[in-house]
Amino acid sequence: MDPFMQEAIAEAEQGLAEGGIPIGSVLVRGNTVIGRGHNRRVQEGDPVIHAEIDCLRNAGRIGTYRDTVLYSTLMPCYLCAGAAVQFGIQKVVAGESQNFAGAREFMEEHGMEVIDLNHAGCIRMMADFIRKNPRLWNEDIGEL
Repeated sequence: MDPFMQEAIAEAEQGLAEGGIPIGSVLVRGNTVIGRGHNRRVQEGDPVIHAEIDCLRNAGRIGTYRDTVLYSTLMPCYLCAGAAVQFGIQKVVAGESQNFAGAREFMEEHGMEVIDLNHAGCIRMMADFIRKNPRLWNEDIGEL
């Protein structure tokens, strides 16, 4: 398995252990993780702390993002895709999009390379969470 996706999965597992939504993300430059985060909406009571946003915040000001790759266990939503487009990230690697289609077309329309790994572990982790927490999941994706 891609070691960077494994790092994103570890972030998702940490979020789940904290009582949150199991979505994790890492930002990579070269062969180095320069930012990491997980969905902390529940933990912080903040509707915009999605995994990718947390990851970007934790990376801090890094100048250009054009030479980075954003990994996420789930296909990014429009909020997170918009941030990636805004900062000029050129490539996104998603663990899966079966449980949530996300904003793949939006990112591709803005010139980003988007890879969907269709990772069985990511699919199972989200499916289990959604089955056990449908109301929280629907709140997260704005469908309450």
